[in-house]
Amino acid sequence: MKELNRETTDKKEMLPLRVMQFGGGNFLRAFVDWMVQVLNEETDFNGGVVVIKPTERGDYKTLKSQDGLFTVILDGIKNGNLIAEKRIIDCVQEVINPYSEWDAYLKLAENGNLRFIVSNTTEAGIKFNAKDGFNDAPPKEYPGKLTLWLYHRFQYFEGSASKGCILLPCELIENNGDVLKETVIKYAQHWQLGNDFKSWLQNSNHFCSTLVDRIVSGFPEAREDAIQKELHYEDRLMAAGEYYHSWVIQGPGWIKDELPFAKTDLNVQFVEDLAPYREMKVRVLNGAHTAMVPVAYLSGLRLVSEAMDDADVSSFVNALLVQEVGKTLKFPEMEIESFVSDVLDRFRNPNLKHQLISISMNSTSKFVARLLP
Repeated sequence: MKELNRETTDKKEMLPLRVMQFGGGNFLRAFVDWMVQVLNEETDFNGGVVVIKPTERGDYKTLKSQDGLFTVILDGIKNGNLIAEKRIIDCVQEVINPYSEWDAYLKLAENGNLRFIVSNTTEAGIKFNAKDGFNDAPPKEYPGKLTLWLYHRFQYFEGSASKGCILLPCELIENNGDVLKETVIKYAQHWQLGNDFKSWLQNSNHFCSTLVDRIVSGFPEAREDAIQKELHYEDRLMAAGEYYHSWVIQGPGWIKDELPFAKTDLNVQFVEDLAPYREMKVRVLNGAHTAMVPVAYLSGLRLVSEAMDDADVSSFVNALLVQEVGKTLKFPEMEIESFVSDVLDRFRNPNLKHQLISISMNSTSKFVARLLP
């Protein structure tokens, strides 16, 4: 069976680099890169992605050997109907490891087409480390690497406001854009990079807080042989997940003109305040999980999908969300109903083997955060 790469497929077109992505794990590949792929296919975005390795451990040799190509496999339920998609992602054009290619990493800052920076370096990834030095190649922490890249860009383009970037962190921390901005500025002050650079950071770059939502289970090991036989090629980087996706971006309204998601069916929203959306996700999705566990588990059920197939448990969860939780949310009724419907469809997905017992951990504190009025 042939291996997936640009020589064995018709995916040979190279695109201008417009997105720099810190992290090449399953989530970013099946979420951000999948969205960029859709933008390229359905709009005039025409953007390539360069993946940057954020940590020293491991390598991206497989991603390099496949020339940045991989397959995203999505399954889900929408309005009661099973939906499935298998799509080759070809928007990743380059992969750079700053631990062995530091000069190449900094050279990217001289690319005037690069506009967007996305990241997923885990909840512990956005932090300041006073031991990081200006001459380190690279600094240990992601914000340190980012600060030096932005400083090189600032110097190369002589502080041009038009060469600032739009940053879209995907780390699951509250106000992730604000936290990243504060950390970068802290590095700039720590390394005494000057007030002009600090002003450029604050005024020419836009750090947007975002809220991401998609369950990505990763490589579909149990279905590997069947899928590869269907695809007629070997892909060692297949990423499987649910079809449902949501990206809520808090930032100035003009950003949506540069990211034409509105011309697609992608579930991306640009908002002035993320807080209500975070509250809705926590109360509906996470709250339903917490409320479901004792009822379903004591009924002899073990998976979320099994719970939703049980008439009594399903009825309980639906009533809880519609009659109680929904009444506490500050959204139009139709928007709440749509979100609840999507969540219940996600729970019914038979391909997501979500164990009830894993949800039960720390249930008391979860109840307080998610459900207690």
